[in-house]
Amino acid sequence: MQTRAMIISFLALAGVAGQTQRTPAPPAGSNLINCVKGLSGCDVSALSPDEVKQVSEASKKRNLDSCLEGSTLCDPMRLSSTEAGTVQAARYRRNLDKCMNGSATCNSFILNKKDATAVRLEAARRNFEKCLSGSPTCDTIRLTPAQRESVQAAAARRNYDRCLSGSSTCDPLRLTPSEAASVQAGSLRRNLDRCTDGSSACDPLVLSESEEKVIRAERERRNRSSCLSGLATCDPLALNEADLNANRTAFQLRNLEACKRGLPACDPSQLNGPEMASVTAAFRERRSRLERNRPATKP
Repeated sequence: MQTRAMIISFLALAGVAGQTQRTPAPPAGSNLINCVKGLSGCDVSALSPDEVKQVSEASKKRNLDSCLEGSTLCDPMRLSSTEAGTVQAARYRRNLDKCMNGSATCNSFILNKKDATAVRLEAARRNFEKCLSGSPTCDTIRLTPAQRESVQAAAARRNYDRCLSGSSTCDPLRLTPSEAASVQAGSLRRNLDRCTDGSSACDPLVLSESEEKVIRAERERRNRSSCLSGLATCDPLALNEADLNANRTAFQLRNLEACKRGLPACDPSQLNGPEMASVTAAFRERRSRLERNRPATKP
């Protein structure tokens, strides 16, 4: 009897403990909202018959919306006959849009004859535009004879433009005689500009006699200017006697100024007597200025 009483007492205590640990049911309002929205916190067992009807209708609507959008959450088995027809029409429209836009996910096998014809015409138009622009994805086999002529004319114009700009991708063999003449004239003008600017890309062999004289005169002018300025690009061997004399005078002046300022560019061996005297006077004046500015030492 004592053992039986202990067992009964233990079971009673366990029941009380289970009641205290049981999770309280969610409020009725919030549970209905969770169920209507399809949230994981929904407790279907706590719904009233009217609430079950609301939740069921909301679930059907969510499934219909998913099917209309082509979502993987769609369950077609839950659709009514009318809803299935609507979903099928929406699916067809989505596929037709993909086909018209050239999408790789297009399923052309489910298109009707009218839409399949429209899709083929749109694909031909896109291919024609690609060919006109010189796209590498152009399929020339699909072009009509008239389109092929237009594409060839567009390619010829692009090649002519490249040749006019001196592009390395120019194909001179595809030029007409008049285009070749224009391209050659443009090439000569660009070469003349390079020669005038002193560019190393200048080709003097294609210059005319008059152009060669102009370029030679321009190079002599630039060389005289470089020599007068004492630049490293000066070529004294290209100077005539008059220019050499002018440059000697300019050099003497630069050398005298460098010696007066004590610069490393000074060459004292190039100084004559009066110049050496002026250099000595300049150093004397500089030392005297330093002495005057030096602070006096305290006794």
